[in-house]
Amino acid sequence: MRIIHKAKRGDYPEYAEMYMKWIPDDGLILKHLKDNFEENKKFIYSLPDGLLYHRYKEGKWSIKEILVHVIDDERIFAYRALRFARNEKNNLIGFDQDAYAIYSEADKRRLDNIFEEYEAVRNATIALFNGLPEDSLDRMGHGTGTFNNATARALVYHIAGHEQHHISFIKEHYLCDHKS
Repeated sequence: MRIIHKAKRGDYPEYAEMYMKWIPDDGLILKHLKDNFEENKKFIYSLPDGLLYHRYKEGKWSIKEILVHVIDDERIFAYRALRFARNEKNNLIGFDQDAYAIYSEADKRRLDNIFEEYEAVRNATIALFNGLPEDSLDRMGHGTGTFNNATARALVYHIAGHEQHHISFIKEHYLCDHKS
């Protein structure tokens, strides 16, 4: 897999720093995507089935909903990266992640089905970034609302960091009541 060094500040919206911090700047982002998927899959499958439906607070997402949110976000941000890499000049609009979670009906899906989709999306993301021309990684794209501007390079790190952010969040907020 190719080396893709981390984007620098200014190549992504300020809010995305919360995702960038999760991923080392060793250029091995595609390997991290592959390895993190496998580690996170093992972690989720190690949880008791009932915990997958748990909400740490009323109105918050279940673990299954978080997983489908991570998949949706990856699919959307990979699409954005493709558009930016191909020098799209039209602004991209945002998406309503809460509506996506509601309409995903994630809690009705089998975990195997969720991970089948997750793996397909992850493999497509890795293939996309593995094949992009080097100069396309630094093309800046534009969005509206809170999304703002980003490079394709920044978006692959966003995808990886967003996943790790949510896995960490699950460990911190969903497991605390179930440790005893």
